[in-house]
Amino acid sequence: MQTFDVVIVGAGAAGLFCAGIAGQAGLQVLLIDHSEKIAEKIRISGGGRCNFTNRDTAPDNFLGDNPNFCRSALSRYTPRHFTELLQRHGVPFHEKHKGQLFCDRSAQDVIDVLLAECASGQVTRWQPCRVDRVKFLPADPVDAGAGRYAIETDRGLIESRALVIATGGLSIPKIGATDFGHRIARQFDLRVVTPRPALVPLTFDSGAWTPYTQLAGLSLPVRIETGSKKTRMSFREDLLFTHRGLSGPAVLQISSYWQAGTPIQIDLAPDSELLAALIRAKAVSRKLIANELATQLPARLADTWVQQGASAGQNWLRPINEATDKALSLLSERLSNWELTPTGTEGYAKAEVTAGGVDTRDLSSQTMESKQAGLYFIGEVVDVTGWLGGYNFQWAWASGYACAQGLAGKLGPVKPVGAEIPP
Repeated sequence: MQTFDVVIVGAGAAGLFCAGIAGQAGLQVLLIDHSEKIAEKIRISGGGRCNFTNRDTAPDNFLGDNPNFCRSALSRYTPRHFTELLQRHGVPFHEKHKGQLFCDRSAQDVIDVLLAECASGQVTRWQPCRVDRVKFLPADPVDAGAGRYAIETDRGLIESRALVIATGGLSIPKIGATDFGHRIARQFDLRVVTPRPALVPLTFDSGAWTPYTQLAGLSLPVRIETGSKKTRMSFREDLLFTHRGLSGPAVLQISSYWQAGTPIQIDLAPDSELLAALIRAKAVSRKLIANELATQLPARLADTWVQQGASAGQNWLRPINEATDKALSLLSERLSNWELTPTGTEGYAKAEVTAGGVDTRDLSSQTMESKQAGLYFIGEVVDVTGWLGGYNFQWAWASGYACAQGLAGKLGPVKPVGAEIPP
C-alpha cells in the first residue's frame, strides 16, 4: 500500500492544475485517470487551439442552483493569472472574439504547461488507472474528520489524507466521460443537482423540420432568447442550421438556459430594419419578395422562408410591388420573432459541458471541500456551468486553485503556493 497527502482523481484541466499547485506547496500528490490519453478534452477544445479563458470572466457568466457560489474562487484566480502562467512558459496566444483567448499553435501548449507544473510539484501520475472503490477510514469514532481515504485501484491500494474529485461531467462519452464524480458524491450523502447536457445543439421534430434541412450548413448572426420575465436570457451570436435542428454559438449558449417543452425566440435579422427596407423596396422595385429579402438575409434563407409562407397561406411569392404593407409587415414580424419549440438536444455526445452536478450547498466556496471531511470536488463535476467562450476552463483553473490553497492550508504546506500572484 502507498500513502499520499492528496489523491486527485481526474487528469483534466481542473485536476492537472490543482495537482501542480498542491505539489508545489509541498504536498505529496497522486494524480489518477482511467484514460490512456492525457487531458483529451483540452486537446480537442477550441478547434484544437483551446479557448483557455475569457478576459471578461465574471460571475454573471455562470449558472447553477447557486450562481453566487463561484464568486470567491473566480476573484482569487483570474484570467490574468492564467495568462501570466502561459507567458512564463513562453506560450503565445491571441484574442479571437469577445474576450476569448486561444493558443496560437495548439492546445498541446496548455497541456504541456500543466504537465510542467505537475513535474515542478513532483506529482506522481498513474494513467491509465481504474478506481474500483473509495472508503473513508475514521481515525477516531469521536473525530471522524481526522481520518483517511482508502482507494482501491487496479494498481493497488492507496491511502491519502484528502481526496479530490475532478472527473468532469457526462459530456462527450467517447473521450471517457463518466458519472464517477456524481456516484462518489452520493456515496458520501452529498446532494447532486440533476445533470443535463449544456452548450449543446437543439433538435426538432423531423417532420416539422424537413423544410429547413436544405439550409444545413447556413450560418448567420441572430438574437436568440428563451424564458420569461426574470428567467429570460438573450444572446447575440451566430446561428447554424443543421440537418436535425440548430447549432452554432447562439444555440449552444441558449441551450444552457432552455427548459424542455418551452419555446425559443430568434430574430433572424437583428441588425436590419427589415420592414423599412421592404417598404422602400416596394416603392421602386418589381423584383420578387424573395429577391429583395435576400439583400437583408442569406438568399437560401430568404427563398425557404417565402416558400414556407406560401405553404402556410401567405402569398409571399409575388413581386414586392404587388404586396400589401400588411403582408410585408407580417413577413418582417415572423423573421424578427421566429418562435419554435425544440423537441430535445443532441445529448451528451455533442454537449460541450454538463450542467448540474455536485450541489454547491454541500461545498465550501473557499476551499471546495465538501461536508464530508477531506473530500473535495472541482471543475465540471460541480454545479457551476459557464457560458461558451473559455469560461468553463477559467472555472477549472479557479476551482482547482481554490482547492489547492485549501489543501495546503489544511494539510500544512512546506513552502508557499507557487501559483500565488499579487492582484
